[in-house]
Amino acid sequence: MALALGACSQHMARTPAAPAESVIEASDLDAMMYGAKPPLSDAARYAQAAVPVAATIGNEPYTLDAGDKLRVVVFGQDALSNNYTVNADGRVSLPLIGTVNARGLTTAQLAGAITASLKKSFIRDPSVAVEIETYRPFFVLGEVTFPGQYPYVPGMTAESAAAIAGGYTPRAYKNSFFITRKLRGVPVRLSVPPQAPVRPGDTVTVDERWF
Repeated sequence: MALALGACSQHMARTPAAPAESVIEASDLDAMMYGAKPPLSDAARYAQAAVPVAATIGNEPYTLDAGDKLRVVVFGQDALSNNYTVNADGRVSLPLIGTVNARGLTTAQLAGAITASLKKSFIRDPSVAVEIETYRPFFVLGEVTFPGQYPYVPGMTAESAAAIAGGYTPRAYKNSFFITRKLRGVPVRLSVPPQAPVRPGDTVTVDERWF
């Protein structure tokens, strides 16, 4: 009997154990049986979310925020047509209708919001146009001579923003920059090339080189 048990134990020891990587998780089994895709990892979900943000940083429509100065024209209503500034709360204050939210809206969307508010007052069929008189400022930080706030100039790039701030310091890294911008109301910080477009309200950061 002892010989039989010894032989049996030797036979069992020679049976290889399944490698750890061959273990099938429940989600993988569901994918094999029903064609469902296994859930993405956190890293994969982050990468997927970052792609559309990076792709649209220079193409998304311009939206209004505090500091933008606007020209609002209400056709046939000279008392309402005037220059207005988006205040710190992201709103503009107009006669008759009070404050209207402007933050996060395009000029066309703001014109629609003002039109809707005027319809609730005594104007039967208002026609409203909104254009930007002066853009809100942008900011330059990091390895530039004079970091700070500057008036926006249409057509600016990250490189020209650094030039407006007095140029680079000797320690500046000039091959790429960081731009911080609100996209869909959320601040996003991305690494961009020197020719990347700058928008009003952006913060351009020139990093320090390490060699």
